Amino acid sequence: MYTLFVLLLGVSIVVGGILWLRLHAYLALILASFVVAMMTPAATLDRYFLESSGYPVIELSETPDAELVIAAGRSKGLRENDRLQLMQRDQTSGILANVGSVTITGFRPGQRENQEWANARFDADSRPETATAIDLDSILVIDSTSLRQARKKAEATVGARVAQGFGDTCMKIGILIAMAGIIGKCLLDSGAADRIVRTALRWFGEQAAPVAFVVSGFVLGIPVFFDTVFYLMIPLGKAMRIRTGRNYLLYVLTIVCGGTMAHSLVPPTPGPLAVAEELGVNLGTMILAGGILGLFTATFGCLYAMIANRYCDLPLRESSDVSLKDLEETMQASDDSLPPLWMALTPIILPVILITGNSLLDFADPVKRWVPDTAWVQIEALVSGLGDKNIAIVLSALTAMAMLVRQKGTSLQDLSTSVQGALASGGIIILVTAAGGAFGTVLRQTGVANLVESLPQSSPLMLCTLAFVLTTAIRTAQGSATVAMITAAGILSGTVHSGSMAFHPVYIALAIGCGSKPISWMNDSGFLVITRMSGMNEEEGLKYVTPMTAAMGVVGLLLTLVAVTLWPQL
Repeated sequence: MYTLFVLLLGVSIVVGGILWLRLHAYLALILASFVVAMMTPAATLDRYFLESSGYPVIELSETPDAELVIAAGRSKGLRENDRLQLMQRDQTSGILANVGSVTITGFRPGQRENQEWANARFDADSRPETATAIDLDSILVIDSTSLRQARKKAEATVGARVAQGFGDTCMKIGILIAMAGIIGKCLLDSGAADRIVRTALRWFGEQAAPVAFVVSGFVLGIPVFFDTVFYLMIPLGKAMRIRTGRNYLLYVLTIVCGGTMAHSLVPPTPGPLAVAEELGVNLGTMILAGGILGLFTATFGCLYAMIANRYCDLPLRESSDVSLKDLEETMQASDDSLPPLWMALTPIILPVILITGNSLLDFADPVKRWVPDTAWVQIEALVSGLGDKNIAIVLSALTAMAMLVRQKGTSLQDLSTSVQGALASGGIIILVTAAGGAFGTVLRQTGVANLVESLPQSSPLMLCTLAFVLTTAIRTAQGSATVAMITAAGILSGTVHSGSMAFHPVYIALAIGCGSKPISWMNDSGFLVITRMSGMNEEEGLKYVTPMTAAMGVVGLLLTLVAVTLWPQL
């Protein structure tokens, strides 16, 4: 009950700080991190770090000398004849205590990916009398070095633990978010984003302009923040309304449904990126799964928009972002100043290809048989090097900057100014995301994962639904989809990393992404951008935008539940 109280207190500080005290998300998350860290008991910290450093026992023989077989995923640090401590958790207090020592007698290949099994035997003078009756779920073994490190971590100050979580998250996502900001800025300044939208409109035709808006919004939403995507595309939606004289609501909603799903499901957008890192999901897997699910949900959103447009009408009004006179001039602008389509798409597609190619190496055994070993080693080194997420995104950013210089004749000084603006914007996102990582770290240290231990291990439907509902509750209360995703991922990461789940963690990440869609209302900056720039009033936004994004989230959850049932391990 105490852990639940600390969890609710931490979430309340985040939500209340943003919603009522009007604190910046960074301050609210950092404040909640310190409060949760201070309220975590020393015994709980000791147990958390010991369990994080130990090896779970997966078998205990019935022989007199009581052989143990342990799951040793980190077995590269163990050696023959190493002495390990046998720890047992008290079922009432949860405290871990030494009940004996064991000695490693050898390794043999395991049946799980990236794991080995290690044999260990009780020493004659340390074997508990009830060794063969020990509950395997209550024991683990830990080597002496890890034992000292775990005790040291448990004794760290509150500030050190919060800073450690902040730094670890920043290390994982800092380069990615900064480079994504540069890519987005260069796409806008070079005219590449405009080229993508215009080409889509030309391909699909005026009659299929809504489909073009969905596709363009989705593609641009991968490297560019949603607010920026909408800011870029809404003038084109208004221009189409002037040209056709109708369907303005349809154009607005299709712009929203494409960009908003990429914003929550496809890295390197900060939300799904942070969730993938927090849950340990391979980035290539997250891009593929998020892209597929995002396209399905965006398609549903497009159908929803068509039906809503049939029965409702949204008038075109003057707004502060652009006048109707400026729109008419935009419609007549020449395409000559815009980069070609292949160049415009390269910064977006390049990191996806490189990261996905690296992920596909795990499935390359059929190809490997036809390539000489020496050549395959070189190919594997090249693909894994270029496919590293940080290298791939840096290459993409360099490509985007080169495109801006080539297309606009931008000087190095002007390029530096554009990059500085992008980094200033991205820096705020990095701070918020890293603060969310710190909050997630201290939440895990409270033992919050134990709150959902009673859920059936064979019930992925329940865990995915829980992830969706939890994210939705946080999103609805405080408004930010990104903060909601980071907070929910921090709460659920302990369960994901426990190793007890019978399905791939990407499904939890997808459920969290879909849960960040309901409920969009006046405390959401995206909602305000949509309504103000499109000319809607708040009542119209609640009537048209909010139901659509909520319905897309629910459809995404249903598709995730179907997928996890049919292909639990992908």
